Amino acid sequence: MKYVKLGNSDLEVSRICLGCMGFGVAEAGMHKWTLPYEDTKKIIGHALDQGITFFDTAMAYQGGTSEEFVGKALKDVRDKVVIATKYTPRFGENIGKSTGSQWIEKCLDDSLRRLDTDHIDLYIMHSWDYNTPVLETLRTLDQAKKAGKIRAIGISNCWTWQLAKANALAEKEDLTPFVSIQSHYNLLAREDERELRKYCLEDNIAMTPYSSLASGRLSKRPGETSKRLELDAFARTKYDATQEADSKVIERVCELADRRGVSMTEISLAWLLTKVTSPVVGATKEHHIDGAVKAVDLELTAEEIAYLEEPYVPHAIVGVLGNAPFQKQAQ
Repeated sequence: MKYVKLGNSDLEVSRICLGCMGFGVAEAGMHKWTLPYEDTKKIIGHALDQGITFFDTAMAYQGGTSEEFVGKALKDVRDKVVIATKYTPRFGENIGKSTGSQWIEKCLDDSLRRLDTDHIDLYIMHSWDYNTPVLETLRTLDQAKKAGKIRAIGISNCWTWQLAKANALAEKEDLTPFVSIQSHYNLLAREDERELRKYCLEDNIAMTPYSSLASGRLSKRPGETSKRLELDAFARTKYDATQEADSKVIERVCELADRRGVSMTEISLAWLLTKVTSPVVGATKEHHIDGAVKAVDLELTAEEIAYLEEPYVPHAIVGVLGNAPFQKQAQ
């Protein structure tokens, strides 16, 4: 495993981040393919053995039970790992029940309790908060950092201009800036290369993309399946519409994997590791971790990178940013 500083923070993280959305009580959330605690503990233990020290979860994952599982599994090694979790901005009836600051403070305290820790290393706003002034958000997060509850802050699912605006305001007001961005970026979804990646390189903001393997599509050969591929309805909204175009990229990943004698996972992540700081990679089996870790040491040539990229065609924005209700709030 290799390690790197997370943007402008003092956090040192492994080049692979273990995504923990697959852990938690299946009946407690939107995903029915998640692992119970004992299986979660085994996966996390194997990740630690392979040198992974960066773990990402969220209050929204399986009704908070993902945080509970992660905190319990990492309890004995807490001082050796970096834990990231995400809070969900106010929406619906919660808007009238609390101010933006009160909501953030409650979410943070609840996550600290579920994780059973006195601090969170990287606290992430799960998506842009259209119902709270960004200055209020920044001041609340800055106060939490000064209180020792968090060490650094990140953001997920936002436009480049929003991140730039927030960090410019943080600099002007001498507040804590966002040091990382967690967005939808992989070989099948490269729209971040238009502006976001360039901005992050300019300001040393760490990119820790989710869906690094396109919810399994970049790790499986045609005809192969999994419980998640069959049950993850949200992932289908992101990839079904571009299946024909994406198949050309997947074919090249498969071809290059055969040529190099490695897995598709290794090829896909080796490509992504040339672009970002630490991709978030989910795992529900130990071999998922093995492939991700091997990718860290796999170096692709410039010709191989170009070969993988050549079939890509522009994609519509999907997922959270492409979701109509979120867009409506922005108007």
